[in-house]
Amino acid sequence: MSRAFVREDDQVAGPPALPDRPISHEPNLVTARGLGLIEQAIALAQRHLTAAAATGDADATARWQRDLRYWTARHATAQLTEPAADAASVVFGVAVTGQREDGRAVTFRLVGEDEADPAQGRIAWTAPVARTLLGSEPGDTRELPTGSIEVTAIDPRPEAAT
Repeated sequence: MSRAFVREDDQVAGPPALPDRPISHEPNLVTARGLGLIEQAIALAQRHLTAAAATGDADATARWQRDLRYWTARHATAQLTEPAADAASVVFGVAVTGQREDGRAVTFRLVGEDEADPAQGRIAWTAPVARTLLGSEPGDTRELPTGSIEVTAIDPRPEAAT
């Protein structure tokens, strides 16, 4: 084939760029702990990106570049939000304790999307359970996907940073 029929743009210089991680369209509310976790993720991505570039690992470099773009964007849009010390209703950042219909007590902390870890009781403020609990006060009953829950306590104290 003649070189006349090959466009320079068709020449592959390395692995294709990975698509960016999706970023939520919701406001990027973060707790102080969540902001610290984002900063840790940026530092980790920078370290790994430097190491991958030094070894010439194109795939790892592309992955860490993608992660660095994501975390840098999340840091740039982060809105540090802490509840008032006397918060009497469920708002972003509080820990809310409730009692399920079966008598079990459960505690959720409403956190930013990147900080969510349901297994640890941290749920994103954008999750359906969190949205249902927002605005409730002790004594209120809310219907969750897993059954009803009576809000028994609200703790606005911030969670310790990691």
